[in-house]
Amino acid sequence: MIRVGIVDDDALVRAGLRTILSSANDIAVVGEADDGAGVPELVRRERPDVIVMDIRMPRVDGIEATRLLGADSGVRVLVLTTFQLDEHVFAAIEAGASGFLLKDTPPRELIEAVRVVAGGDAMLSPSHTRALIERFADSGRDARRAEARALLESLSPRELEIAVAVAEGLSNAEVGARLFCSEATVKTHLTRVFAKLGDTNRVRLALLVRDAQD
Repeated sequence: MIRVGIVDDDALVRAGLRTILSSANDIAVVGEADDGAGVPELVRRERPDVIVMDIRMPRVDGIEATRLLGADSGVRVLVLTTFQLDEHVFAAIEAGASGFLLKDTPPRELIEAVRVVAGGDAMLSPSHTRALIERFADSGRDARRAEARALLESLSPRELEIAVAVAEGLSNAEVGARLFCSEATVKTHLTRVFAKLGDTNRVRLALLVRDAQD
């Protein structure tokens, strides 16, 4: 079962999300919070695999709550937003979110998004990944290029191939098909990549690869 926590300041939204997600036979909604301030306690008490997190909340917003969780928590965050790729989404991705959904996402797509994120993939299409990359492409380019290349030099040739494929927005299964290896092998290599880079976020990996190639 995929254990899911819901964080949104609107009780009706939380109820709707719970109803949708609970309809899937492989998802269990294990807890809720009405503000980002409640996320640490929710995680400590219920140990969710995924948190579906609203970005805009009155006290501690979803961006800060995601940042406070950190990569070491092992919890993947799927942020909810009203607008595609606004500045809040960029900030949430930088803070460590694994992807984002619009609040009017159809139920079936919401359920599938939770499965994708729980499985270790990012819930961003290639077009969204490109938009994120372009958003950060123009600031501090030279310094970012040098830093990115230095970090990527720690990867083996195979790990670098996988990092580049992930940067193109491919899922683990798609990377495996391209490189003629199993999805499990891709996951093993990615674990090593993230360990060497000190991160566990596929989108930030994509940004790093783009910076190195720029």
